[in-house]
Amino acid sequence: MEKLHVILVNPRIPPNTGNIARLCAATGTTLHLVHPLGFDTDDKSLRRAGLDYWEHVDVLHHDSFDDAIEKSGDGPILLFSAKAEKNYTHGDYKHGARLVFGAETTGLPEEVKSLYPESLYLIPIWGKVRSLNLSTAVGIALYEGYRQLSEW
Repeated sequence: MEKLHVILVNPRIPPNTGNIARLCAATGTTLHLVHPLGFDTDDKSLRRAGLDYWEHVDVLHHDSFDDAIEKSGDGPILLFSAKAEKNYTHGDYKHGARLVFGAETTGLPEEVKSLYPESLYLIPIWGKVRSLNLSTAVGIALYEGYRQLSEW
């Protein structure tokens, strides 16, 4: 059975990516990292956040967003943005779905969002912050996907 994919476009903060890698190891989800990254993948804080789970993470590196999309299968594409209008719970979470997140400081590039405008989803925030931590957002979306797929 095909699982979900998490695609991180130009992540900047090593501990966030480490936490997401650990989440991917816990769920059997493939992690795709689109370069350039804001850190070296042997960064100590990246490894520390993932602890001893790195050997259990299926991590693929890509030179471009297009390459990540091409090599991550043909499942639906869900882009997550604080500027989207559709709620993340309404996403098309089918087997092989690709959950795409942008950098912590800038979000998804406009050129990526413009490729799939009908696939933009928002994780609502009620408090007085402008965004969620990237690893928190990935966790929310990923577990919603598996909830909808009933993969417990």
